[in-house]
Amino acid sequence: MTMRVSTLVLTLNEEANLPACLDALSWCDDVVVVDSGSTDRTVEIAKAHGARVLIRAFDNFAGQRNWGVANSDFKHEWVLHLDADEVVTPEFRAALEACEAPAGIDAYQVPSKTMFFGRWLKYAGMWPSYQVRLGKRDTLRFVQIGHGQREDLPDEKVGVFPEAYLHFSFSHGLAQWLRRHLRYAEEEVEQLAKSRQGSGIQEGRGGGVTQARRRLKAIAARLPLTLRPFLKFLYVYVARLGFLDGRRGFAYAFMLSVYEGMIAVIAFGELGKVAPPQTNVAQTPAQAGISKELVKDD
Repeated sequence: MTMRVSTLVLTLNEEANLPACLDALSWCDDVVVVDSGSTDRTVEIAKAHGARVLIRAFDNFAGQRNWGVANSDFKHEWVLHLDADEVVTPEFRAALEACEAPAGIDAYQVPSKTMFFGRWLKYAGMWPSYQVRLGKRDTLRFVQIGHGQREDLPDEKVGVFPEAYLHFSFSHGLAQWLRRHLRYAEEEVEQLAKSRQGSGIQEGRGGGVTQARRRLKAIAARLPLTLRPFLKFLYVYVARLGFLDGRRGFAYAFMLSVYEGMIAVIAFGELGKVAPPQTNVAQTPAQAGISKELVKDD
């Protein structure tokens, strides 16, 4: 049986991107746009394309998607989650039509292709990169991790979708990308602080590309912050063969290293405020006194 889907699109001032996103969804008979208070023509464009529009102030991606699912009264059991700068292809639609979810599968990891100045970054874009973006409306919910969201489902409930959508993450220009990632860096530092207190993200479970990347990210979080920008560049440009993408590959690897640098600079100021994890090792009164004096001197 052909999988029929509803689609949820998140927007904020996306008049430049939304037409391409919605044009590519012309086959979908149930599109809902959850807008965060756009001041441009985003809402007008959405309605002109026949999408239903809901308005909600943005808190985070997980909250926005969960609220959208809860308040959209979708027609179909399965929901495709997109951002306005993401575009599905005819091949993606064909894969949806051919998809028959086996019993016990409530969601799918979906690959994306990072587009950079009109070309797919096959190597520097770290293909294949997956996110859970297709799931049952009554089952799939998200939790916020750092600046992004993650599915709130056990691994055995998640399958792998065979076709990718296109992600035009630089469509607003490189300066806007850098401004947005400065905000993301602040959120990453907040997540890093939680992890150092023992309440942060856990390493990925199970197998597959996504879980391997999550384990790698958890390991990277424990590396010295001063090394991470340099190591990120080497990882993307050399280990992941980003140099095969030419100048675009170099530029993207450098931008990701700059992002890691933002995290490092912010963390220097913020993580010093984080108390170290409590231990069960007893302290002598003298040790306790020294600790207090050190705190006072700070």
